[in-house]
Amino acid sequence: MSRKLKKAPLLVIARATAEQIEAIAAIERACFSDPWSAESFTSLCEQGAPWIFLSARMDREICGYAVASAVCDEGEIANIAVAPAWQRQGVGTMLLIATLRELMLQGAESVYLEVRASNTAARRLYERRGFEATGLRRDYYTLPREDAIVMRRMLPPQRHMKKTERKENKDTI
Repeated sequence: MSRKLKKAPLLVIARATAEQIEAIAAIERACFSDPWSAESFTSLCEQGAPWIFLSARMDREICGYAVASAVCDEGEIANIAVAPAWQRQGVGTMLLIATLRELMLQGAESVYLEVRASNTAARRLYERRGFEATGLRRDYYTLPREDAIVMRRMLPPQRHMKKTERKENKDTI
């Protein structure tokens, strides 16, 4: 008896494109009470550096995205979101890893982010990837009003490394 093996979908993380904006904006609306506009995402596609704008897709479906920026030796993760149907399947972790790699390659030595105090799932994700709480921004979020926990992670310095050393260091993220 012969059975056909079903291929598992492959997660692809790449630079977000203008064609993906509608799907990314839909994920944003599903995940956040005060969502960014589609125009904001379109602007990110057009701006390029210092912005890092990544999308995650399974087969043809956009299932998440990440937005970050790098200036000098500091990076900031502005947003990571995963469509509700794809949450708790590793998509957020892979987006975070890819974002950290991009920030590291752009010379970031430290990365900051803010996360809602009540968002324990995201806080655990960041802690598992080496982020530590460094501060609190009172009433940072609206809809509902809530404090943000500021988190930071140090990255290995990249500026004086050869390309081969950078490649080896990518595996430690």
